[in-house]
Amino acid sequence: MLTLVSCGAGGGSSISVSAASSLTDVFGDIESAFETAHPDIDVVLNLAGSSTLREQIAAGAPADVFASADRSDMDRLRDAGELAGEARVFARNRLQIAVPSGNPGEVTGLVDFARPELLIGLCLADVPCGSLARDVLMRSGVVAEVDTNEPDVRALLTKIETGELDAGITYVTDVIAASGSIVGIEIPGDVNVDVPYPIAVLANASNPTDATAF
Repeated sequence: MLTLVSCGAGGGSSISVSAASSLTDVFGDIESAFETAHPDIDVVLNLAGSSTLREQIAAGAPADVFASADRSDMDRLRDAGELAGEARVFARNRLQIAVPSGNPGEVTGLVDFARPELLIGLCLADVPCGSLARDVLMRSGVVAEVDTNEPDVRALLTKIETGELDAGITYVTDVIAASGSIVGIEIPGDVNVDVPYPIAVLANASNPTDATAF
């Protein structure tokens, strides 16, 4: 009991931030910067696919802030009365083909996703990186030979990075963050998509003041 009392004696607070998997690296940096600027506030990150986070919040999971990789999951929470105010777009992204370093499958573009001899991966259709990738493939007229559907972009990146897959479709920022272990191949602008990232304080936030500061 003395240990518990001493730990709680500092008067600090915490906020729970549910953020899309594609924000893992940048939100780690933001967490550190925010905690440096606000030493009495502890940021607890919950990182997963946007649809998974939306379902958690709708089911009553504690969260103060939600940052989504698409508008639709945020809009569904807004329509359910789960937001404390308007969501704001704070970043934008685009999709890119991702291949392992060295590009062993000799992938040059989306057309290669129809090659049956390649191992191709996408995110699940109900998470943003998966639904957006399917939109891009449909726009390009490619019927992909998909071998695996991963729960979020981080899981997909891991399989590409380790060479389990010849190619996948991820976000540009994820390819950059891989620091050379994954190579990006551009998707033509006429079939690519603009990906807005909205963020909002949640209606049931236990710490709305600090959540708003974040």
